[in-house]
Amino acid sequence: MDLDYFSDMHEGPWRAAAVVGVSALIFVAVALLLHRAGIMLLRRIARNRPYTTNAIKYGYRASQLCMVLFALRLVLTGAPENMPLLLPISRINSVLLILSLSWLAIACVNSIKSTITTLNPVDAADNLRARRLLTQTAVLTRSANFIIGLLGLGFVLLTLPGARQFGASLLASAGVAGLVAGIAARPVLGNFIAGLQIAFSQPIRLDDVLIVKGEWGRVERITGTYVVVRIWDERRLIVPLQWFIENPFENWTHTSSSILGTVFLWLDFSVPVPAIRAEFERITHASSRWDKRVCVLHVTDADDRGMQLRLLISAQDSGTAFDLRCEIREAIIAFVAANYPDSLPRLRPVLDAPGPQEDSLGKRPTHVADSPAP
Repeated sequence: MDLDYFSDMHEGPWRAAAVVGVSALIFVAVALLLHRAGIMLLRRIARNRPYTTNAIKYGYRASQLCMVLFALRLVLTGAPENMPLLLPISRINSVLLILSLSWLAIACVNSIKSTITTLNPVDAADNLRARRLLTQTAVLTRSANFIIGLLGLGFVLLTLPGARQFGASLLASAGVAGLVAGIAARPVLGNFIAGLQIAFSQPIRLDDVLIVKGEWGRVERITGTYVVVRIWDERRLIVPLQWFIENPFENWTHTSSSILGTVFLWLDFSVPVPAIRAEFERITHASSRWDKRVCVLHVTDADDRGMQLRLLISAQDSGTAFDLRCEIREAIIAFVAANYPDSLPRLRPVLDAPGPQEDSLGKRPTHVADSPAP
């Protein structure tokens, strides 16, 4: 429908505005019908396809608004120039259309994140691949949303003459202001780049077990600027993203969630090591926390008071390994106390200590005279 004929009519501007308004209602109604028909067709085509289904679900409202604003854009393009308030209405429509397109792009990006999260649950036994994908998705989604929002804001400012002049003045007066802005933005840009590095190289992932600044915890959340580490006692450690790029830290689940645990015991030399080893293997094989990989006992050290036994066991994750270590330590100590109490660590005092006038061999010094008999 062409509205150029409005300019040839000898009608008043307000009457032309009324005709444009009626035409806008018709165009909006047609746009809504087309949107509904398109959504129904896409749902039929995208059946049993999770990515497309989620994209339709997340982008429904945004795409509907885009269709309405695009229809109004067509009407305003063909409206007569003498129509009242044509210029401000056209600018408002352009701004809203840019914002709705940005909203639609962000909704599509979020739909991809939601689909990946649904298809890769982290509550599985072996969730290494799922945590890797979710970490990449979380960081890249935030980065994409930030870029989309930045581009949308830039296009909005370009449609406003005042904003274009303001941008030109900022470029003309860059100098010191640009230097100050660059220095001020350095931490933000550093964290942004660190987030991209973490997304691709993945030194950490969601639900990874870390030792950060001497604290044991799990990665609970990765944002665009910091990482939330949930400490074992329910505290939260907030660490900037850039810190993980510039500092060393321990990651207990970088390649696998399985881990080895150790129990160290100091016992007397008289303890029968084969009996302790047999009891250790019996306890370990009977425990549901053991993953049936490693179960080894070695005498790893000795000093003048006793010997050190290292009981090495394996488990499917660090939390289970800690519980298994406690279980084995408690059982072995109880076994030794019940069956070999004399083999527990103890001090050996010298019972036959020499007297004040005897040397270490029990002989009296030759220079000490015998006291006369009474």
